[in-house]
Amino acid sequence: MSCLSLRVFLLRILCFSLILVGFTATAQRQKAPTKSRKGSSIVNDSSKSVYGPKTSKWTTEKDLFENRPNFRPIDTTVYNYHRWTYVQRFNYHFKDLGAMGTALSPIFPLMATSLGAWAGFTAYEPYYATQDPHLFDTKSPMTRMRVIWGGSGQAMTEVEFSRNISPRWNFGFNYRPILSDKQIQRSGKGDRIVVSQYYDFNTTYFTKNKKYFLLFSFRRIRHRVNENGGIVLSTGDDFIKNFDPNAKINLLAAKTEEYRRNIHVFHQFQLAKPLQLYHMMDFTKQNNGFADDLTKDPKSYFDYNQNLSADTTKSDDQYTFTSMQQEVGIKGNANKLFYSAYYKFRTYDYSSQHLDTITTSIQKSGTENYLGGRLSLKLDSVSEISGSAEYLLAGYYRIEGQIQTPWIEGYFKSSLSKPGFMQMLYRGAHDYWNHSFVGINTTQAQGFLKFNNKFIQLRAGGTVSLIKNYVYFKEEVATDPKDTQTVLPYQASGTHTILSPELRMSIPIVRNLYLRPQVIYTSVLNNEDDAFQIPQVFVNTQIAYENSHFKNHIQMQTGLDIHWHSAYQALGYDPAIQTFYVQTTTVIPAFPVVDVFFTGKMGWARFFFKYHNLVQTFKKTGYFITAPNYPGTRNLIDFGFEFLLFD
Repeated sequence: MSCLSLRVFLLRILCFSLILVGFTATAQRQKAPTKSRKGSSIVNDSSKSVYGPKTSKWTTEKDLFENRPNFRPIDTTVYNYHRWTYVQRFNYHFKDLGAMGTALSPIFPLMATSLGAWAGFTAYEPYYATQDPHLFDTKSPMTRMRVIWGGSGQAMTEVEFSRNISPRWNFGFNYRPILSDKQIQRSGKGDRIVVSQYYDFNTTYFTKNKKYFLLFSFRRIRHRVNENGGIVLSTGDDFIKNFDPNAKINLLAAKTEEYRRNIHVFHQFQLAKPLQLYHMMDFTKQNNGFADDLTKDPKSYFDYNQNLSADTTKSDDQYTFTSMQQEVGIKGNANKLFYSAYYKFRTYDYSSQHLDTITTSIQKSGTENYLGGRLSLKLDSVSEISGSAEYLLAGYYRIEGQIQTPWIEGYFKSSLSKPGFMQMLYRGAHDYWNHSFVGINTTQAQGFLKFNNKFIQLRAGGTVSLIKNYVYFKEEVATDPKDTQTVLPYQASGTHTILSPELRMSIPIVRNLYLRPQVIYTSVLNNEDDAFQIPQVFVNTQIAYENSHFKNHIQMQTGLDIHWHSAYQALGYDPAIQTFYVQTTTVIPAFPVVDVFFTGKMGWARFFFKYHNLVQTFKKTGYFITAPNYPGTRNLIDFGFEFLLFD
């Protein structure tokens, strides 16, 4: 999308928001009650806004499904408002390629999100999947505008609108673009490395007697990245000691793109107080593509090359995964117990223009049948025990349990899930494989003991992960000269055991000054073929001063965020397949990332200033975030603000 067309699109969204605000203001505006002074006939007819964050409340589909609306006010606190990038908002448990919007990889192992067939591409998934739409019940039109101008041309905007068309019918939408300029070889302002456009809209409706409820939502993202392949290091070149924004990069014309779309319907009918019938329906599509102009980029960068089109100077790989899912079941409440039982039917299809000529035993399309159920017991207002189970009739399963109390919290998850299609079957201009992997068995348990009083907040515990038949990508030197591929998928035959004890605290040093450390120590046992590469020591620490001034009209938080991990062999990245892989040749040194921040709030407006990577300012030293040779974000200043409108 050109700069001009993007501006026009943003202007249209803003105008549409303002039109909706103006249209609905009259419909929902209510006059504040008139006040009269005792002993006087003079009426004070001055108007005062009665709407705000406490009158526009939101909830989630999960809460509505479990028959506990749990509507809560809009969050307007300043606490950690400055953590705006996806790496920072997840406390550095993900890493990217040094710019907002680039490919993401988890530091610690995660459970599979899909039990059945799935595409297998995950590098851009958090930009879509981690922000489910909020469902509102508003007394007036609500508009939230958040604008962030990061250093070196990184920017993000969030526009959220919701209004009650009637007391029982709500409509809302979200628009979230991410625009990031290149951090290396930037020709000028607007020379993008990332252009991402996300939007969704949703509506909820329930009848007057509340026996019938309907939710409809539509979500879409198109995420485009100009891949640079990392920087080129000459012999003896120490890039991290002199961050050169004009350093030579490996790729000039490579591009990756992910498109996702979901149409979702959930509705239910109450037959009796403890019994409801419900139906869910989802139509999803995911498309992943890689393209390159080989007249501008050297073929030698790729470990494998094959001509799949008439134009041998172009790479163009497109993979599409579609699914249709129908779930029907019963649910309800029996005193403090919530239950549900369901049957789910799902069809799927995995396709590419390059797969038609391959003979494979892998079924690229098919149907799946599931049985499942959920239980949740609310012990009191702050304590709950819940569990769920799902069985895919082909033999795959997922079991989950969770406990939440004032003194202990934790979960247990166990699953046998299908590997992703991309890991088993792929043919592109620079990669080819055809494997029939077996199911991946994963068990993960996490628990924390909690202690809270006015002096200290303490959480001590950890996570244990057992993973059998793990599927991963690894770089190995080819033993056969005819086989040039070095990055390929593998399935480990043994069981990997990962122990990660963890300690989190919040300690007041002096009045209004807090120290908040988080320390994770990880030990990987039975690590066959070095399939997992995790830093042994992982530390996040915050030192923050928090206070309110002028009778709480101004709130503030200021201090330091510090992230550090021990040296380790970080994963490499292959842009042709949008995948991180195990490499054993490069060690990423330890480096402290220190941010100085100031966050404030006045009325319904919030803002922040942040100076990122303070250490580089004094030591003139940068760092690599992953291998091979992707530098982390250099020292720069970020600024952001947000305001809310309720009329």
